[in-house]
This record gives sequence, structure tokens and C-alpha cells, in this order.
Amino acid sequence: MRPFLAATLLLALGACPEPPPPPKWAVLAQKLPNALLSVWGTSATDVWTVGSDTGDGQGPLVLHFDGTSWSRLTTGATGDLWWVFGFVDGPVYLGGEGGLILRYQKGAFMRLATPGTAVVSGIWGAAPGDVWAVGAESGGAKGAFAWRLRGGDVWEDAAGFPPTLVDTDAIWKVWGRGADDVWLVGSAGKVLHWDGAAFTLSSAGTGEALFTVHANAERFVAVGGFGTAKLVENDGSGWVNAAPPGASALVGVWLTGKGGVAVGQYGTVFSRGAAGWAEEDTGLSFSQSLHSVWVDPAGGIWAAGGNVLTIPLKDGVLIHRGPAVPEVRL
Repeated sequence: MRPFLAATLLLALGACPEPPPPPKWAVLAQKLPNALLSVWGTSATDVWTVGSDTGDGQGPLVLHFDGTSWSRLTTGATGDLWWVFGFVDGPVYLGGEGGLILRYQKGAFMRLATPGTAVVSGIWGAAPGDVWAVGAESGGAKGAFAWRLRGGDVWEDAAGFPPTLVDTDAIWKVWGRGADDVWLVGSAGKVLHWDGAAFTLSSAGTGEALFTVHANAERFVAVGGFGTAKLVENDGSGWVNAAPPGASALVGVWLTGKGGVAVGQYGTVFSRGAAGWAEEDTGLSFSQSLHSVWVDPAGGIWAAGGNVLTIPLKDGVLIHRGPAVPEVRL
């Protein structure tokens, strides 16, 4: 009987295939002339990444991946682009230096009228007819603003935006779960919540800047810091510290259904599991910082960055974890 049971067990174990190894990280671009400042898409076959303008006459770097190859798109504009966001069926919005907001639709870029000339550093919308843009003056010492596009082609100042922030603060990013649940983050851990009717100004308690905010059905997460990481979470009961001990400053974050990914200085990548946030060993070696991260619907992770902390903004890098993607060739 014992030999029979042993043979049966071996057969059963042999019939259970080992799980496939997790996908590896790969470098898609490194040491590009332009820094990459934002990455976003609608699927693994519709990916956008945008970045700086090196003054070479080609304007800001705008790259698009269609599932087969990368292409560089000419915007007709000048100045650094800091953020890209859009909708599955379009349009796509790109924001950056000098109050620049471009709308890409049906294969063409259009520059939209905006209320000012400060840097647009974040864009998010609940729907194509309800889009937010935020930012501040270059350098981020003051000039905080929030604009809204409520249909049409003209951006307007968001009604009720606290005027006290304009002289002393920056707003870096905006994200929401709907038209009545929107968070804006900025200088010194200050956060603004829009409930569909009015703003509420409060603090996340970090004491240092929060650069990006994102959400899933369970929580909002914001990241930032100078030198050491600031990471706070809000499940509806208030902001709490969830920063991994000893982590370097974080700049980008994206949440998935149950987890998330955060990126920052020196190419660091953190992922969120049931036990909280932990650093990933990407197996990659580069000195550039990661500025933005996006997770596609199939679970592929895309992170963009470069020399983003000092001028000139250059040495762009793009990394990816998931099914094989061709490298960027400019």
C-alpha cells in the first residue's frame, strides 16, 4: 500500500504545474535627450509618455505606443509637458509649461485657451466634459491654481478655490473617484477635497510636499517628500502615514484593485500588498529618478522618469514590467 500511495502522490504532484515566474522589469528607454515626466494610457496597446523640451526645435517629447511600435508625435507647441491624461474614446489632454494645455483628438493637437501662464502639473477628469487642471508657478513656491473645463474649449478658474494658497503654495496633482469626490495635493502636505459643491482645505500631516495622488475603490493614496518618503492613505476616515521606513522620496503612485505601485528617487519602486508597502527589486541599475507610474488594465506596469530634479530635464528613462514591449527608438 505504501509504495502505491507514494507513486500516487508523485503522479499528483507531477500533474500540478509550477506557477510561472513573475514578469521581469525591462528598460524600454534610457538616457533619452529629454526627461519623461508622465506616462498613462487606456490599454497596453495605447500608451502615452510625455516629457521635456530640450530646445532642439522639435518641441516637447511626446511618445505613443500602439501595441506594435513607438512613434514620436509633433505637437506644434514648445515648453516642457508635465502630465498626460485622457479617456478611452478620447480626447487626451497634455499639460505643461506656460499654462500650456493641448487636446489630442482624431489625430490632431489643439491648444486650448487657459486663464494663466503658470505650469500645469496635473490633469484629471471624471468625464470628457468635466476635466480638472492644477499647478503653480515654475519652481512651486507659489501660484497654486485649479482650472476646470466644463465642455467646450476654454478652461476657467475653479469656483471656490482658496485664494490664500495662491501666494504661498503649489498644487501638484489632482485625482478623483467621481465628480463629487476629488482630491488635490500640494505644498507642505496640504490637501483640498472637492465634494461636488465646495472645497475643503486640510492637511495630510506630512509637513512636506505631496506630488501625486491616486485612488481605488478602497482608498486614496498620496506620495511625496524631500529626501525621505512621504506616503499617506485615506480610506474615508482621514489621512494616515503608511510610508515604508527608510524609503527615498516618492513622486508617482498608481493604485490597482487591491494594491498599487509607487516610484521615486534613484529608480526605486514600491508595491502595496496585504501587509502594506514594500520595495521591489527591479534588477535594474540606473541613477535617474522615476517621476510617474501607470498600471495598464492587463497588469503591466510602466514607469517614466529621468533627470527630473534639476535643470536641464534630460536623460529620460522608461521601464516596464509585463509582456515584452519593444524599446523606444528615436
